[in-house]
Amino acid sequence: MRRAVELGEGVRRRTAPNPWVGCVLVRDGEIVGEGSTEPPGGRHAERVALEAAGDRARGATAYVTLEPCAHQGRTGPCVEPLIATGIAAVVIGVEDPDPNVSGAGVAQLRAHGIPVELGSCRDLVERSLAPYLHHRRTGRAYCVLKTAISLDGRTAAADGSSRWITGPEARADAHRLRAESQAVVVGSGTALADRPALTARDTEPPLHQPRRVLLDARGRVTAEGPLFDATLAPTLVITTDHAPAAARDAWTAAGAKVEVVGPGPAGQGVDLADVLRLLGHEGVLQALIEGGATVHGAFVAAGLANRMVAYIAPVLLGSGGRSALEWHGPESITDAMRATVIAVDLVGNDLRIELDLPMNPQPA
Repeated sequence: MRRAVELGEGVRRRTAPNPWVGCVLVRDGEIVGEGSTEPPGGRHAERVALEAAGDRARGATAYVTLEPCAHQGRTGPCVEPLIATGIAAVVIGVEDPDPNVSGAGVAQLRAHGIPVELGSCRDLVERSLAPYLHHRRTGRAYCVLKTAISLDGRTAAADGSSRWITGPEARADAHRLRAESQAVVVGSGTALADRPALTARDTEPPLHQPRRVLLDARGRVTAEGPLFDATLAPTLVITTDHAPAAARDAWTAAGAKVEVVGPGPAGQGVDLADVLRLLGHEGVLQALIEGGATVHGAFVAAGLANRMVAYIAPVLLGSGGRSALEWHGPESITDAMRATVIAVDLVGNDLRIELDLPMNPQPA
């Protein structure tokens, strides 16, 4: 199953909105075929592995990260070739919560006398497929906060300069994160201060550049600069009724898609649950939230952030620097929000920490 997860991860940036599934066929202790999901419209992992194995697939055990589908989509049901080939058993990492599947694949396999084992390496598989699983369970995009900070928790110096806190290796890894996401999100403050392009660069390119998403409740950002260069990637502006009609018209004229959602708490910002539902409806499985501090803090305060990736540089910027998170937070250490560390890695001369954040799940 670990090999199947590796295969799925290898195509992670090329399959959305479909999941990045891996499949390994084993017969008599030997791998006889393996495969991963092709881009949308292509073969699913099971079919790729079966075709690679040929006649050797008969009597093999299939290890597949996600429950095989049993419905007709752009491709046929994955259970059919598994049954027709004479697979001896199927080992599945996690059930597919998609309403079109949701146990139907397992039921069909068992109905044809094929033993099915569920939950193999479940934690590993759930982590790999977390954006897809969350999207199917809630209807919302999976929310990943990304920040680059100094040792004392600052994202910029007192004068606002921030290029570059981290080294080239960490910045390249951040572009990999972009490539694995279907949307990259910033607030109006970051858009005004940095004039970002928000494209995935310095890495193997994704099948499609992630959609750039601007959260601008009041129409502060003008429709110019790299963020509105339609030749780079599509742009979505999410705003509220507080934004002047002239600003919305200008964004549209620049080629951006404009969506209006409700305001955030106390009429400030945008309703972030609405944002994630909207992105989920648009087929975004993973939304990478790149800032700034106000947007990051708002997602944390709302209990909507699933994961955080923090790049920590061995520099000190002092109390005048900009904080990574702007939110009120708890009054007492006993009420502190405590995250779960998933991975710690050295990336160049910087530390990369990946954490799961506590959430307050809300129905989509």
